Amino acid sequence: MPDLHKQTIHEAAELLAQGKCSSEELVRDLLASIEAIDPKVQAYLTVDAESALAQAREADRNRKGLAGNPLFGVPLAIKDVLNVEGQPCTCGSKILQGYTSPYDATAIAKLRARGAIFLGRVNMDEFAMGSSTENSAYKVTRNPWKLDHVPGGSSGGSAAAVAADMAIAALGTDTGGSIRQPASFCGCVGLKPTYGRVSRFGLTAYASSLDQVGPITKDVRDAAILLGAMAGRDPMDSTTVDVPVPDYTAALQTDLKGMRLGLPKEYFVKGMDGDVEKTVRAAVDHCRGLGAEIVDVSLPNTPYAIATYYVIATAEASANLARFDGVRYGARVDGEDPIDMYGRTRAAGFGTEVKRRIILGTYVLSSGYYDAYYLRAQKVRTLIRNDFQAAFKTCDAILTPVSPTAAYPIGKNADDPLQMYLGDIFTVTANLAGICGISVPCGFTGGRLPIGLQVLGPAFGEEKILRVAHAYEQSTEWRKAKPEL
Repeated sequence: MPDLHKQTIHEAAELLAQGKCSSEELVRDLLASIEAIDPKVQAYLTVDAESALAQAREADRNRKGLAGNPLFGVPLAIKDVLNVEGQPCTCGSKILQGYTSPYDATAIAKLRARGAIFLGRVNMDEFAMGSSTENSAYKVTRNPWKLDHVPGGSSGGSAAAVAADMAIAALGTDTGGSIRQPASFCGCVGLKPTYGRVSRFGLTAYASSLDQVGPITKDVRDAAILLGAMAGRDPMDSTTVDVPVPDYTAALQTDLKGMRLGLPKEYFVKGMDGDVEKTVRAAVDHCRGLGAEIVDVSLPNTPYAIATYYVIATAEASANLARFDGVRYGARVDGEDPIDMYGRTRAAGFGTEVKRRIILGTYVLSSGYYDAYYLRAQKVRTLIRNDFQAAFKTCDAILTPVSPTAAYPIGKNADDPLQMYLGDIFTVTANLAGICGISVPCGFTGGRLPIGLQVLGPAFGEEKILRVAHAYEQSTEWRKAKPEL
């Protein structure tokens, strides 16, 4: 019997279908892994062991659900920003301490309908604002490859749990790279779907025009399985698009013959870590060896992406977080009058980074500055989108680094938010343009820290990026490497 907690979704599904293990055994093995490893990694905020075991026993009693359904009886970890009925949803913030979700997010409801089990809530940067999971109000999650380094963010708990074999797979969210960057830092696969491909209903909003729900997994096939289960039009989310959901696993091939892959010079910048550039360029050469034609493309407005993103995202955050006022749910600090109560509650409930972004967003939306900042940023966003549309006329997908560096020591950028923001340069463009992207492991630094290759595709081009990522993954050994915990 293999170690059950080390299985992928499709491997676990095969064991369940063949009767080689039960769903309850799978859950118990994961619970034992969490008990042994999480005190070091600190990925989970809460583990709902009793509920997970009950769900597992129910799955074992109804084995007919296994037929053609790889998610049936498989436990998943959920980023603490997605609502799961009966579980807490704190968004990593003190202001939602004590809140219990009364309903399932649409993505959760779709997975529940497939028989998936929800094991627990994993840590994140508060309200998904951060790139290191150091901004959580509850704990700092550590990178399983090097415990004094960050796991990335904001879905750092999701990536760390998957990398450390404390989850078969996990859900994260990506507003400016928050799935792809932690996946890269932890040596996982992270998929950011096209905007409108997966419903955001039940996702606590950070920036509504940028947020997207997606999977963090141990291999590309699992990412395809989870995306296929969650994707599709949702009447509860008017931004979802009514386009057919293909069988993503059918797109997975082992070569890249006939594909044209673009290489943008703007994504190989001065100041990049030398190991990252060397490793990603080697991955590009490997794709050429799999039959792809590598072509040069230009995305000339890339240098303006960070400024554009941090104007638009903070403006939307300022509006979205106005609802957390201590009146209807969550924490409350009493005051002399309602206005005083609002101020005291938000001062005590929000962390430093969230306050910083609310203030910045409120400023760029204020009278006299709206046109100078927010409106101009929206115009630049259109230029960035146009860059990608032009590039995809000459190639099927684009290859880039995920981040200029690998994971860095905890605390290194804690007092320099601008440096933290600049680390998002290669990921925020996909969110601004509304396209899809995936991170797949492609090597290590000299210090044995994982590096990810990013594959970007056109809107609703997930089949293309999954094909590229799968062909690369299956022809290399990087996915088999595991941290020593």
